Amino acid sequence: MFAGLVVLVIVFSLLSKSFLTFSNIFQILQQVAVVGILSIGQAFVIITAGIDMSQGSVIDLVGIATGLLLAHHYPIWISVVAGLLIGVATGLVNGLLITLAKIPPFIATLGTMSIDAGIALIIPNGQPVFGIPQSVYNFGNGGVLKIIPNIALLMIVLAVVFHFVLSKTKFGRYTYAVGSNPLAARLSGMRVNRHIIFVYILSGVLSAVGGIVMLAWVNSAMPDMGTNYQLNSIAAVVIGGASLFGGEGTVWGSMIGALLMAVLANGSQLVGISSYWQSVLLGIVVVLAVFIDGFRRRAADSNA
Repeated sequence: MFAGLVVLVIVFSLLSKSFLTFSNIFQILQQVAVVGILSIGQAFVIITAGIDMSQGSVIDLVGIATGLLLAHHYPIWISVVAGLLIGVATGLVNGLLITLAKIPPFIATLGTMSIDAGIALIIPNGQPVFGIPQSVYNFGNGGVLKIIPNIALLMIVLAVVFHFVLSKTKFGRYTYAVGSNPLAARLSGMRVNRHIIFVYILSGVLSAVGGIVMLAWVNSAMPDMGTNYQLNSIAAVVIGGASLFGGEGTVWGSMIGALLMAVLANGSQLVGISSYWQSVLLGIVVVLAVFIDGFRRRAADSNA
C-alpha cells in the first residue's frame, strides 16, 4: 500500500501542478486527520475480529454536545471532557452488548450508531450549532510553521502512542491474541471479555477525539457531520493491511491507508475527476485490498 501511495503521489504530481504545493499538502493533512484518528481505534477493533459501525455517529453526538457547551461559554476543558465521556459511554455499551448480550459486533455497533445519531438530531432539533470560540477554530485551522496542521500533528502523536501500545505492550499482545484465537486466549488465562470491552471503549474515545477535531476544523457542529466516517476508517484499516478475520493489522498501516484515501480524493478533485467516480475508485481499492487479504490467507492455508 505504501508503494501504491507513492505511485498516486507521482501520478497526481505529473497531472496537476497544484498537487505538490505547500497549501495543497497542508489541505491533504487536514483532510486525513479525522479519518486517521478514527482508524487507530478501528484498527484495534478489527484486529480483535470485530467492527465498530458507531464511530460516525459518535462524531455527530460529540460534536453537537461539545459545540453546545462551547457556544454557551463553558470552559473548553469541561466541554472536551464531556465529549470524551460520550465516547467512553458509547464504547462501553458496545463492549457490553458484544460480550454479555452476545450480539454480533456489526449489529451491536449498528444499534448504537442509530441511537447516537438520533440523539444528535434531537438535542439541537436538527439544527447546526455555531458560536464556537475563536481559539478552538485557531487550533483546528492552525499549524506548525504553516506546514503541518495542528490536527494532523495530533493524529501523528496518537499514532505513535498507540503503535507503541499495540506492538510493545501486553495490551497489544492480548489484542492480537483475541483476534487470532479467542478460545486459546481464554484458556491461557486472558480475560477476553474485559479486553474486548476496553478495545471498544478505546475506539469510542478516539471517535470522540475525532468529533472534537472536526468541530474545531469546520468551526461548527452539524448533526450529520460524521456520516460515513466509520466506513472510511474501516476502509483505511483494510487498505492498510488489516484482516477482517482478526489477528492482523498495524497502526502505521492504517495511517497509510487513510493517507492513500485522502491523496486519492484530493488528487482526483484537482485533475477534474467527478466525486461520483472518486467513490467508484475508492470502492475498487477496498475490494482489491480485501481480495488480496483473502488470497494471501488461502495461500498460507494451502502451504500449511
